[in-house]
Amino acid sequence: MTAPSVDTRPRLRLEPRPLSDREVADGFVRGDERCLAVAHARWHGLVHTLAARTLGDVREAEDVGQQVFLAAWRGRAGYRPERGPFPGWLVGITRRKIADALAARTRRRDLVLAVGERLSPDGAAVPDHDRVVERLVVTGELAKLPAAQREVLAMAFYGDLTQVQIAERTGMPLGTVKSHARRGLDRMRRSLTEPPAGRAPADAGCDPAA
Repeated sequence: MTAPSVDTRPRLRLEPRPLSDREVADGFVRGDERCLAVAHARWHGLVHTLAARTLGDVREAEDVGQQVFLAAWRGRAGYRPERGPFPGWLVGITRRKIADALAARTRRRDLVLAVGERLSPDGAAVPDHDRVVERLVVTGELAKLPAAQREVLAMAFYGDLTQVQIAERTGMPLGTVKSHARRGLDRMRRSLTEPPAGRAPADAGCDPAA
């Protein structure tokens, strides 16, 4: 009796066909999370490069990239294919988020300067920029400082006291007041001007053939 023949040749595995840009865009607009993952993988580099080139900061560019894809996903119903390709739509969102990041950077820098001006070493009076948002942000940042630095900067910011007046009020040597002020401002400057590290969207099952 002849044994049955066995085909030992390796079987070819057919790879799924990559989605076209139009298919990705259509699925994205429909709310298909697979297409969100594919879009992120395909165009995140474009978004990040544009943001990094303009902002000059890799971490800030990552944060902008996160914001771009989140904004695109939430506003996906606003995409119109007849107005241009999907990557161009993402670039438009990227430019707006870059502008927002630059404006926020300016506000943070102005805030640090406003706090620093209240420590004018020449004892000159500094105008009061009594803005609610500014005070809320400064209060939050002061809370992160060591007690001595927090005390000196709080007296400068809220009491409009100069370094000499703070030294007289607290009994600290003037050099100590200056040291606490400088170190506290340095901490606040880093906290306010360094952007948070961005995180890429989670992989939502980016198998285009699934």
